[in-house]
Amino acid sequence: MSRDRSPRRLRRLDRRVLIAASVTALSLTASGCVVVHGEREVLPATTRAEAATALQQFTTAYNAADKAYDSSLDAAHVTGALGDIDAARLKAGHTNSPAGNANYSSLELTDAKFTIPKKAGWPRWFVADTAANKGGGARWLLVFTRNDLSEPWQVAYLTLLAPTAVPKFTTDKDGWAEAVPANSAELTVAPGELSQSYATYLKSGGSDFADGTHTSAWRASREKATKPGLAVQFLDQPLTSGDYAPLALRTADGGALVFFSTRYFQKETAAEGTSVPTQNKDVQALTTGEVEQSLTLQLVSNQVALDPKRGGKVSVLGRIEGLTSAQGG
Repeated sequence: MSRDRSPRRLRRLDRRVLIAASVTALSLTASGCVVVHGEREVLPATTRAEAATALQQFTTAYNAADKAYDSSLDAAHVTGALGDIDAARLKAGHTNSPAGNANYSSLELTDAKFTIPKKAGWPRWFVADTAANKGGGARWLLVFTRNDLSEPWQVAYLTLLAPTAVPKFTTDKDGWAEAVPANSAELTVAPGELSQSYATYLKSGGSDFADGTHTSAWRASREKATKPGLAVQFLDQPLTSGDYAPLALRTADGGALVFFSTRYFQKETAAEGTSVPTQNKDVQALTTGEVEQSLTLQLVSNQVALDPKRGGKVSVLGRIEGLTSAQGG
């Protein structure tokens, strides 16, 4: 078969390739904005107006799910660690109260401050720092993320901090924040290694973490968990991939505020002739198997930590955990 390789033919092909490349490089969104290859261009994760809309959509969905004890109502707006915790909470609530949440009161998030990093690649993400009518005056920090323009914004991390505990972030002249790479070597612990480091610390201790409620005090509490007639064991595991990936923002002092996830198991084993303490209804709703001599609880925990420049100690500022399942034995 002959092939036409004339100059005119080649020019036509070159022109078609150029047009195809241009179409691939640019896509027109519904808002009329041109988006240049998100995987390569350094761009703000979203606009402040879109962030505000995402926060409102999350709040509406969260309240609907909480009122009905129906996880399908907010499943499109949560993911990662928070998604696991929220789904299990709603499952237990529905099991114990099929008609819905008799103690429901709507969550109101106000005075929202958005910290939006300018970065290349997916996921895109931002942090909403809000006041709330729940939580005793604490600020609610919600980390919204998505992996594609076609996806809705979902909350992967939620933590509550005292207003004075929220750090100042590095921003450019336009107010956009700086995302810290997972493999950053300038911090005490690279954000991508923080989940594993934390799990190791809880088991064996170490020098990377500062003393506090969620570090030294928690380790001490675990050591006292075993009592006469009841042995309690803990096993911590890192969660680092997909929607559990750590996310870090540069702070004004050169460190980073890092959101990260872990999973841990707590096994309670009763001595011969005794039994494991009776659990509350929510735990029972998530338990499979007969609880005879042992009960193994599986929990997902999301943390937020100040990770300073190399040489300092990581401070775990907040932690929210939730039971996701339990197994009797």
